[in-house]
Amino acid sequence: MENSGDTTATTNTSPSPSPSSSPPPPQPHLVVASPCAACKILRRRCAEKCVLAPYFPPTDPLKFTTAHRVFGASNIIKFLQELPESQRADAVSSMVYEANARLRDPVYGCAGAICQLQKQVCELQAQLAKAQAEVANMQCQQANLVALICMEMSHDESPQASPQLQQQQQQQQYPFDNFFVTNPPSYPSFGDDNNLGSMWEPLWT
Repeated sequence: MENSGDTTATTNTSPSPSPSSSPPPPQPHLVVASPCAACKILRRRCAEKCVLAPYFPPTDPLKFTTAHRVFGASNIIKFLQELPESQRADAVSSMVYEANARLRDPVYGCAGAICQLQKQVCELQAQLAKAQAEVANMQCQQANLVALICMEMSHDESPQASPQLQQQQQQQQYPFDNFFVTNPPSYPSFGDDNNLGSMWEPLWT
């Protein structure tokens, strides 16, 4: 039996995409919010209005761990709920600082650090007062030395007084030391009769 010369060609019968068909829409990505550090450490679901979430971010878990070891999660939540929102950030900072101080010094905590700082302040104040007293003493000595130098310079630069001026100054100081009579008055002697007669002449005629 002879094969016919007709050849059968196999063709791809897969349907071609029509130009009017659009690609499927992308699936929306689900945004999963990570729990705050407090809820993550406590292993609980972080609620939408979690009180601890604004102050204990998931990037700083050590902050809540330190406060939780000293105060406890229930006390922290209670403290924050009793305060207005404007003061909660400062309260969390204070609790974390106190917790760090309490871990370093379990007996005194912040009070020990405050006492140590006050002691340092008193010591520095005493040193400052001592330094100020030394500065005042040095300034007084310097003023006395300058006054003494000025006095010696003025004494050395004063001109020598002339002898006549020195004699006048000496006479002004001691007016009766050089007192003498240049022309003493002459008195008649009582042994001379002529002088005595002329002396007792009557004043009337």
